[in-house]
Amino acid sequence: MGWLSLAIETRCDLAESLADALMDAGALSASIEDADAGTGAETPQFGEPGSVTTPGWERSRVIALLASDANAAAILDEAAAAIGLAEIPAWTTDLVEEQDWVRLTQAQFEPIRVSERLWIVPSWHEAPDPEAIVLVLDPGMAFGTGSHPTTRLCLEWLEREVRPGDSLLDYGCGSGILAIAAARLGATSVSGIDIDPQALIAARDNAEANHVTATFIEAAEPLTTPAGYDIVVANILANPLRALAPALVGHVRPGGHLALSGILSEQADELIACYAPWISLDVADTRDGWVCLAGRRAD
Repeated sequence: MGWLSLAIETRCDLAESLADALMDAGALSASIEDADAGTGAETPQFGEPGSVTTPGWERSRVIALLASDANAAAILDEAAAAIGLAEIPAWTTDLVEEQDWVRLTQAQFEPIRVSERLWIVPSWHEAPDPEAIVLVLDPGMAFGTGSHPTTRLCLEWLEREVRPGDSLLDYGCGSGILAIAAARLGATSVSGIDIDPQALIAARDNAEANHVTATFIEAAEPLTTPAGYDIVVANILANPLRALAPALVGHVRPGGHLALSGILSEQADELIACYAPWISLDVADTRDGWVCLAGRRAD
């Protein structure tokens, strides 16, 4: 038992509609990738919703997964006709053998060393350093496994700044990794906010797995520390960070700290200017084209 992988090279402007049409024609899944990936012509793309006017790559490849006995040519013909393609693009097929996908997926996620004393360890691994502060975290539906540069930047900043007894708010908590890390580092009143119900479920499960006390709530619910937090951290994206500036600063108590990430290096100056009326932010650290901004609210 296995599957059939159908690969079609096409123009950027046709890739998304072709992928949708393949799904309608019977494909089990469809994805789009750079046809030049792994070559000198590979084109990395960074940004956030609305920041890329022509999403995709100049030469895109649509990958569709089909049942092993599917007629790939017929499915492609039907999809091409549905979107008005007069000529069928070049395509190839490969057999995908059935495998232990759980084990293969787990093999992709090794323990991550954040610092000298902080590790992120999937539940199926032993902690490499028994003396370390270990965050038990499995990849799932919510953002924040510790592998992304923005998450690493925030974790490193938290390790430097969290003091025993601090209160902390993780705004846009995702998996809850930052709130959980703060609790493991000594914060005693820890809250997380997200608009995604699935993220809140994941965050609560992760807090339980790490034996920490943290409150995770939807954005519309009242905060547990309305007077303000010692630390507020938000690892989201530049556009929502701009819109949320007054609210985020308002959650920081006088003398407290604010840290922001999910910001590309070229967006840093604009975000610093955006927050300047309330708090002076500086670049705390950079990694792989991303920055973490941090500052202290005046007493």
